[in-house]
Formats: sequence, structure tokens, C-alpha cells
Amino acid sequence: MAPRNPPPRASNARRADPRDSRTVKSTPRDQARTAPRSTDPRDSRFKAHREAPMETPAQADSVGGRVAQRPTSHTVDRRSPGARESHRALPQVGADGLPNVVINRRGTERWQEGHPWIYRGDLAGEPTLLGGEVVRVLDARGWFLGKAFYSKASKIALRCLTLEDEPVDKAFFARRIAQADALRRRIDTGQTTYRAVHADADLLPGLVVDRFGDVLSAQFLVKATDDRRELLADVLLEHFGARGLMDRSDVGVRALEGLASRREVLRGEVPETVPYTEGSITLLADVRAGQKTGAFLDQRENHLLAATYGAGNALDCFAYHGGFALQLARGATHVTAVEISGPACATLRENASRNGLTNVEAVEANAFDFLRDAVDEGRRFDTIVLDPPSFAKNKDAVEAALRGYKEINLRALQLLTPGGVLMTGSCTYHVDEERFEAMLASASADAKRRVQIVERRGAPRDHPVLVHLRETRYLKFYVLRVLD
Repeated sequence: MAPRNPPPRASNARRADPRDSRTVKSTPRDQARTAPRSTDPRDSRFKAHREAPMETPAQADSVGGRVAQRPTSHTVDRRSPGARESHRALPQVGADGLPNVVINRRGTERWQEGHPWIYRGDLAGEPTLLGGEVVRVLDARGWFLGKAFYSKASKIALRCLTLEDEPVDKAFFARRIAQADALRRRIDTGQTTYRAVHADADLLPGLVVDRFGDVLSAQFLVKATDDRRELLADVLLEHFGARGLMDRSDVGVRALEGLASRREVLRGEVPETVPYTEGSITLLADVRAGQKTGAFLDQRENHLLAATYGAGNALDCFAYHGGFALQLARGATHVTAVEISGPACATLRENASRNGLTNVEAVEANAFDFLRDAVDEGRRFDTIVLDPPSFAKNKDAVEAALRGYKEINLRALQLLTPGGVLMTGSCTYHVDEERFEAMLASASADAKRRVQIVERRGAPRDHPVLVHLRETRYLKFYVLRVLD
């Protein structure tokens, strides 16, 4: 019977036999062949082995009905340093006619870990594209990873659309919008005012849509969605049966895409204001000219929470149209609502009158100045809400933002009576929960007040968070109680 393992192939040189004490010489070629692989990073053989791309089972086999593919092209400048990771020149477009963009090893790892954004530094060269295209995303070996929106101007070069090799057309966007709306209908049965599309969190990067009954207010935040504005408008009106669509693309983030600010009626009929309800309170959304898309729907559930804590003499700073103040008024004896904008104060008073609330006083003032003066005057409040705008638009502004947050929270803690409640928040993504809580601890120490955290909250359920994109979790909201 033949042996299970065949004997090794004979060599011209004699090899050492462990049972033989004689010295046996071998040729340099044999030494190189039989030497163990070097693990010294300085050894070029180890480096080549370590950097060689490896096929994973997920790429080699079918996964969930999806088969990894070897596209035949990518669009990059072959002279760029990042292009060295690709071992062969590839045509510029895929079989479906879409341009291919190659990402380097770091970008591939980020993509496969689930993050939907690829930064420009993770491209294997600079694509020769205009921006706004749907592109095929490939790794350095030419394997298909998915499809994405491409941006030429932003540091975020790719925003993931799908991991499937599927057409990105009107039917694709219709499915995604229906999928997003299905969540809202499930969690808010009967509601007609909510965040209908939450950009990347709903796998629709660069698109935000708020619904106010039969009026939609949308933001097209990247060039890809801006270029498809008419198509997306068709899909939105068909799905929601809306009578009007307002384009509220008047936000600074568009400048990062090289886009100008825009605010106009895109389709149909859009009134100056649209009434909507939060619990038993009726408010007016200024969809044509108000903040954000017309109202702060990301605080909707926290507004309702305020009604359960409102008591005694209450203060609402950065009150805008009274989302918190009017809810506080249901349980408080008196509410002072501080807002710096004169028109917003006028709307707040109108909202209070519409709801028959006579215990709400709108004060047009700077909240920082009001809080400082109130401390100096020795005033006291039983319930305080702080809902400031974002104090940091980028990482460089974080320290200044923390100083601002500390100042207003310190003053609020000084103004509270023992047992009083402070509801305070931040919509600054760059200040995370850990740093915000550290700021609250420092403010309470300086105020010489012992404080409990009663609740940690965020945006409502119609603002879902994508697990691999922390940027979709931006709002922090705390309920604190002063013990003494």
C-alpha cells in the first residue's frame, strides 16, 4: 500500500539527518528554500508577505445571496501614491456603465466594519469625476464592495448607498423612502408630524425630510441628492401624497460640498405656517423661514417629558416657539420663556394664546445675560430648561463650547431651589456624553450643589441612530435634580 504522505522530493544537495552526527552542507539555494519565514519587520520578505492582500471567505464565497465580484475597472489617477496598492491597470467603468472608485486597505477595512463614510485619504488615487455620481466601490484587488455617492469637494469622498450590485434608480429611492417611513408608522401610529427620512441613518445619505401633515420640508445636503432633487421630489410626493414640498437647503453644511444655500417652494403649495400637535399642545411650524426645517422635531419627545417635571416657578432658556415652555405651563404656576429673537417671541406668545395658556411670559433677551442677572438678583426657580443651539460646528471649537455649556448650567444650578429640576441638553455632536457629563460635574462642584442624574435621553425614535455612524447620535438631553 502506498504511504499516506509521499516522501519529499529529492534534492541535489544532501540534507541534514537528525540521526546523523556528521556535518552536512547545503547550497545557498537550499538554505533560502528551507529557512523559516522571517518575522522581523525589517526583512523585505516578511514585509511583502504581511502586506499581501488576503481573500476572506466573505469575498470568496456567496454571503446572504450576495456573491463577491471582480469588477474590471476603476477610475483613478494611476500616478497617485494610493494607486500602488492595485497590482494592475483596470478599465474605468463597470459592466453597468457606472464609474469605479478604488479604496485602499484602510478604507476597505473601514467599509467592511460597517462605516458608511470613506474619507478622501482612503481613496487609492483621485477619481477623475465631477462629483455627485453613483459609483461602484472596489478594493485594491478589484473586488466589488458596494455602491456609493461620490463627492469631489468634501473630505467625505464616498457615502455608502448599498452593498448590493443593484441599480440605483427611482425604484431604489422609492424602496428606501418607504422603508424609512414604515418605521415611523410603526412607532407613531396616527402621527402625521415626524422626521420621515434621517439621512445616513435611513441609508439615504444627504437627504433629510420632515413631515408636517400634508406638507413636506426637505434638505438636500450633498451634491448627489442635490443633482437628483427633482427625482426625489417625485418619489416623496408619490409616497406621502403631500400637497407641497419645501426645499430648506439653507444650511451651512452644503458649503462643504461646494453648494450654495437655497430656500424655495419646490413643489405644490406651501403655506407660511403649518399647525401641528405635541401631546395636547398645538404649535405652528414655520416651514418657509423657521429654524431647521420649520420646527425642532428632534426634541419632540423631550418636550412632552417637560410636562411631567414642570412645577412651581419655571424658566425656559433658548425657548424659540415654546416647545418646552408650553409643556412646562401645564404643571407650573408661572413660566418665564427667554428667547433672543423678536419674531420667535411673537410666535411663542401666539402659541401660548392659541392653547389658552395665560401663565407663560415671553422675554426677549440673551439667555447668557438673563441667567447672570437672575443670579445677581437672587431669583429662584423650581424647574429650568436649557435647550441651546450648537456651540461647536467643528472639533476646534469644542473647548469654547464646553466653556459656554458650563456657564449656563452653572448659573441654572445656582438658580434652582433645593429639590429643583434642571433639564439640559446639547445638540453638538463633537461634545459627546462623557465630556458633557464631566462638564455637568464641574458646574455642580462650582455651584456647590449636589446633583442627581435622573434621566439620560436623546433624540426621539423617528431620529434613529446608525450603529456604525456615531454622527447620527448628536443630541444629548439630561434631567437633573438638585438635592440641597
